[in-house]
Amino acid sequence: MQIEVLADPDAVARRAAALIAEEARTAVAERRRFVMAVSGGRTPWIMLRMLAGQEHVPWSDIHVFQVDERIAPQGDADRNLTHLRATLLERAPLPPAQVYPMPVEDIDLSTAAKRYATKLREIAGSPPRLDLVHLGLGPDGHTASLVPGDAVLGITDMTVALTGEYQGRRRMTLTYPALNDARHILWVVTGSDKARILPRLQASDRGIPAGRVRQNNALVLADLAAAKSPRRGA
Repeated sequence: MQIEVLADPDAVARRAAALIAEEARTAVAERRRFVMAVSGGRTPWIMLRMLAGQEHVPWSDIHVFQVDERIAPQGDADRNLTHLRATLLERAPLPPAQVYPMPVEDIDLSTAAKRYATKLREIAGSPPRLDLVHLGLGPDGHTASLVPGDAVLGITDMTVALTGEYQGRRRMTLTYPALNDARHILWVVTGSDKARILPRLQASDRGIPAGRVRQNNALVLADLAAAKSPRRGA
């Protein structure tokens, strides 16, 4: 795992957008398509606005999946898709048919998760291999919706699964098999509340969910606040 430390969240977002655009151009040149999965978060929404407005991207060959999504109604502010639409989908000439929202509004969520896994295989291969997965890091060590203590952490035979309730919502999430088979993993980590947990990610500490994500071909973009080692006893 490599780490780059930048001044602030805007600098992290700018660097992340540039890296995604570069990976997209390379993938399209080599394989004629670029398949990525994106997570939520304040800095990532800035990243996606910059990707849409400031970078050269071969949009007609881009496919976008979600890393995770809350079980909530369409348009709800808790939905990652709500922000994904506002920051990327409404700003970039991305073909609507090449955006794959997690079907969290379905009544039968188990069947919906299986259908999403099928679409993932259809676009990214079987087993699916995403070109790039963007991940965040929670203060409790979660990533995607792989949260401490949830049964989803032990899933090895599915690429998409449902979680228990976390922070008031159940979620649909990509699992470790989907994340760990990606060609590139891009971590976006900002804020002082991540300073205690970032060293555990770097150490592949399996005591936190994020520590179980593979580290080869992984890059962490962190701001100064997140990368600052906490004082002992603080």
